[in-house]
Amino acid sequence: MNFQYHNPTRLVFGPGSVKEIASLVPAQARVLLLAGGGSIRRNGAYDQAVSALGDRIVGEFWGIEPNPRFETLQKAVALCREKQVDFLLPVGGGSVLDGTKFVAAAACSDAADAWDIVCGKARATKALPIGAILTLPATGSEANPNAVISREATHEKLGFGSPLLYPAFAVLDPVFTATLDARQTANGLVDTFVHVCEQYVSGPVDAPIHDRFAESILLTLIEQGPRVLANPSDLAARGHVMWAATVALNGLIGCGVPNDWTSHGIGHELTAFYGLDHAQTLAVVQSGVWRAQLPGKTGRLAHFGRRVWGLSGADADVAQEAIVRTEAFYRSLGVKTRLSEYGVDAAEAGAKVRARFEERGTRLSEDGSLLPAGVEALILSRR
Repeated sequence: MNFQYHNPTRLVFGPGSVKEIASLVPAQARVLLLAGGGSIRRNGAYDQAVSALGDRIVGEFWGIEPNPRFETLQKAVALCREKQVDFLLPVGGGSVLDGTKFVAAAACSDAADAWDIVCGKARATKALPIGAILTLPATGSEANPNAVISREATHEKLGFGSPLLYPAFAVLDPVFTATLDARQTANGLVDTFVHVCEQYVSGPVDAPIHDRFAESILLTLIEQGPRVLANPSDLAARGHVMWAATVALNGLIGCGVPNDWTSHGIGHELTAFYGLDHAQTLAVVQSGVWRAQLPGKTGRLAHFGRRVWGLSGADADVAQEAIVRTEAFYRSLGVKTRLSEYGVDAAEAGAKVRARFEERGTRLSEDGSLLPAGVEALILSRR
């Protein structure tokens, strides 16, 4: 098991920690603060950020959507160039952070079509520096170099990344998460849970430290998720969930082990075609993915079932029950797990995703064994 691990993001955790950006953002920086729809004005993050930035030159860009759109972000790129911005400060959740990463790369790119950065035809060679103030724990984008961007015109949702896009710092204040509604909170819990599973429930592997790191995150989510939903003002539980989301996708638990991002690959297409929340697609797809991959995943699913769900018995039985328990957990959080519950025709969705994957030559699973026809069948099973 060979690997290298390096994460340059400084994490500043705890109530009142926004004030630390006064020393973390360069004193002479021309800052662009990027945000979504306005929740940061209500939860206090905006006022605290502006106060901490002091007399720096600060511009603002609002309106980054959930599943940030290329078309919107291009306007932020133009603003960066017009105002000669040299530091980006996203304040919000993972979508705002992801969108900012695209802006950071595109503002420094001479690609004729900035979408080429997202689809892999152009490489980010420079990027504006980024800080971050996180207000919605879910994606882990605050401590990794990756982003997922949607293009409305073509109904595409694609991920990209570059070592240049690690935030220089990320402020994690759980106080800002206390105003999240039940849907946002539950989505974040599901998103984080699936992030861990994509790095944990994979092929056979001998990695006890990795396993225990991953299991600690999953067990924390199972324990703290219901607590947060029952008492949204429980800041201790909010903090545990926030930290879990960050460490789930800061690169550590994926070191030296197989990763299988099949649920994400399929989920992105369902969001692109039907506008479902990212976490909603994951909760729908994951059980189908695991059942489709049972021949290769029975051992790991059984390991997961014993260590996380406390099950016992033969591997085949424990693996099946682990899938059932996981889906039941999502439903207990209020997240639906069937396409019909979102008004999506599974046959239509399967055909659309199959066609797109055939066009791209996409193969999924950690060994590339899941072909587009198998994806179509999998989606149909989630009707």
